[in-house]
Amino acid sequence: MSKETDTKVDNNSTSDESSVQYYTRQEIQEHNVSGDAWLIIHEKVYDVTTFMEEHPGGEEVLLEQAGTDATESFEDVGHSTDAREMLQQYIVGELHMDDRKKESKKDVYVTTSEESRSWTAMFIPAIAVVLMGVMYRYYMMENKSS
Repeated sequence: MSKETDTKVDNNSTSDESSVQYYTRQEIQEHNVSGDAWLIIHEKVYDVTTFMEEHPGGEEVLLEQAGTDATESFEDVGHSTDAREMLQQYIVGELHMDDRKKESKKDVYVTTSEESRSWTAMFIPAIAVVLMGVMYRYYMMENKSS
């Protein structure tokens, strides 16, 4: 009996995992018109076709993002908690694992103390020294001629 129970649990967990539909970026890009508009937001795929006329920002806003990853635009606007909850009714699947961006790809520039000793850091003091030398020489020539 315990084997049957284990099998049932395994079958349920398998059916839950297989119930998620995955889409590639290429498949999502095909849904980019007013009669068929999909968006990617936080690696989830949404069919917002029926919501386009109701969108407070207008249909054009969604059409501009249709078929693409709209995560950044969605977050930039600062949607409310209600808007985020409403979004859940339009989910059709998730972005395929192969098309997900890796967080490590972001470029981060860090300046270390060694890097700050570049030629520009030496350029400004050198110009100051040259100018002081020219001014000193001019001043000395003035004093000799008087």
